[in-house]
Amino acid sequence: MRLEELLQRPEALPVVPEVAAQLISTFGQDEVDLNRVAQQLERDPALAARVLQQANSAFFRLLRPVHSVRDAVWVLGLTRLRALVLAAAVQSRFAAPPGIELERFWAYSFVAASLARTVCVPRRLDDAVAFTAALLHAVGELVMHQVLPQQMVPLDGQTPWWSLQRPEAEQRMLGYTYAEVGAALAAHWRLPRTLVQAIEAHIHPLRAEPPDPLAAVVHMVAWRARVWCLGNDRDTLIHSYPDAVGELLQLDPDLLVDPGIVDVGAAP
Repeated sequence: MRLEELLQRPEALPVVPEVAAQLISTFGQDEVDLNRVAQQLERDPALAARVLQQANSAFFRLLRPVHSVRDAVWVLGLTRLRALVLAAAVQSRFAAPPGIELERFWAYSFVAASLARTVCVPRRLDDAVAFTAALLHAVGELVMHQVLPQQMVPLDGQTPWWSLQRPEAEQRMLGYTYAEVGAALAAHWRLPRTLVQAIEAHIHPLRAEPPDPLAAVVHMVAWRARVWCLGNDRDTLIHSYPDAVGELLQLDPDLLVDPGIVDVGAAP
């Protein structure tokens, strides 16, 4: 199925939940009423439950568990809460895509997001936007597995979605990748253009002129999360390190090659 045909399927680009849409509208606002955010989230109990579950996961290492929406709003802050609501919204729309183990998928995504701020520091990039872009960069895989379950079977059998070679395998077999599909969903949900561009360009961030630093950040953390999924082997880290992208971001290679930088438990 061509990309245009996939995106015309109604299940590929579902409507964004109301709470998520309201939070999307806060991007770029200088002042946001967190009490109002809490009230909006409380109106969607299923979404709120997912957010609380994610907030209490090992990836956030909060000083104390959060037990209510209002607690989560004030403990997490707007940036992380907004990203978690968006992730929960995606999960609600793609609750059981065939061939995807959601626990592994979101573990991978949270590893990428948790590293985004670390990678942003040398370039003084907006770590709030980078966190969200990293958390959502792979949602195209959920869409593709939902809409194209039969075509994903041989692809997954040869090259699992978390492997380092997956983007090239998708391009070769389908003519497009999860990045284009995820960017289409992000655009459909009216996420900021900078986020859409970072998701779309992160596989090959150096092809743009000039290169997009945010896409480069997402590239680096996606690479690191894939190696984590593969077992966090130091030799793999060293030999697969994206040197050119790292140089663009002025990163010290030892930063991400250190197996201990991802400290969220054993790989799934």
